[in-house]
Amino acid sequence: MRVCLLTDKPAHPLLAAASSVLIEAEHRVTFLNPDTGTGSPSELVIPDDLADVYLLKAHTPRALELARFLEAHGARVVNSAAATELCQDRSRIATVADGAGLPMPRTRTLDTLSESLHGAEWPECGYPLMVKSRHSRRADLVARVDGPDELRDLAAKWPDEPVVLQEFVANSGWDHKLWVIAGEVFTGVRPAPVGAPPDGAQSAPLVRDLPQAWSETALHTGEVFGLDVYGVDLLDREGAPVVVDINAFPGIRGPKGAPAALAALTLRRVRPGPPAYEA
Repeated sequence: MRVCLLTDKPAHPLLAAASSVLIEAEHRVTFLNPDTGTGSPSELVIPDDLADVYLLKAHTPRALELARFLEAHGARVVNSAAATELCQDRSRIATVADGAGLPMPRTRTLDTLSESLHGAEWPECGYPLMVKSRHSRRADLVARVDGPDELRDLAAKWPDEPVVLQEFVANSGWDHKLWVIAGEVFTGVRPAPVGAPPDGAQSAPLVRDLPQAWSETALHTGEVFGLDVYGVDLLDREGAPVVVDINAFPGIRGPKGAPAALAALTLRRVRPGPPAYEA
């Protein structure tokens, strides 16, 4: 079997370890950077010589274009282009999550952050609130705003940025990271980007103390969004989980069983399965 990694970082620990498992089982593993070249991404592949499975680790527009091309020619792509693209848009994530009853903060979308300077802010939510780039990408905007003055300062720096405004979820300062590979849940804890414990004063909560309901929330999230490999960031709001981020094919670092789980999933996805979520 031939497996192709769609990524600009084939040496990423998860991909490298999963590749080793596959190679030891005498499968061929290659990689392709979708952002190579200036022509159409479809020029990077030969339609009559496609890999059996493509792992879509890249999330750029060119990567999504290539994934759609591969799917149109019968290739199996994990995660699908549609599901991956959906998870890049925080506004659409909020809409889909709300329709499915997933616990997420209230969210409002602005075409540009400068709209907040003209009375378009979200007074019913109050402060503090979270301001995030609508389109998830490297070095995007994620900031806590505690009042109108801070919102104006942020809008001056990012005036044309499409954003979502979200209610701030009071929390312990720790993100609970739940990574899922084909229904197998792996867990970790990281300091939250906003509201992290000052000077590391608090000890990280034990992962084994995570309630079963939280894993169930993560699994339901994957069903709703049509994802095979994904991450869900949860915050603890008075003992109940709140989903604050969903990532298609994140960089899963730490869990020892994750590479083997990814390799096993890859082998099971040789033949196309049912279509994932279509927006």
